[in-house]
Amino acid sequence: MDYLVVKWLHILSSTFLFGTGLGSAWYMLFANVSRDVRAIAVVSRYVVIADWLFTATTAVIQPATGFYMAHLAGYPLHSRWIMWSVTLYVMAGACWLPVVWLQMRLRDLAASAARDGTPLPPRYWTYFRTWVALGVPAFIAFVFIFWFMVAKPI
Repeated sequence: MDYLVVKWLHILSSTFLFGTGLGSAWYMLFANVSRDVRAIAVVSRYVVIADWLFTATTAVIQPATGFYMAHLAGYPLHSRWIMWSVTLYVMAGACWLPVVWLQMRLRDLAASAARDGTPLPPRYWTYFRTWVALGVPAFIAFVFIFWFMVAKPI
């Protein structure tokens, strides 16, 4: 029974983690494509909230439930699929940490521009390009993590 509950929590939290990340990226990307400073300010504010509320909490739940499931199922932690999953998870986390900082800067710059009725400064767009550049490898890492979790290939 423990295994099924932990597996359910693991799958549910992975859904929140991946879904929030993908959804936030989608709305942030297209708010920025619109170049509507007020829309960007609103979306970036909610993206930061979603990241702290969902991504940060599930980022902790994922390894805790994953390692506990591996223990319950008797999978050795040195299994290659677990080691690859952990490596990719750490890589995605290494991308996510600066993304959180960038999102807070993007939010603040957009809020200032919306409040003052000015265009977004060039620094905003530099941060945004970096945000995208960090999001792509994190997304790819998570796609592979899902594959490793399902297929357990090696």
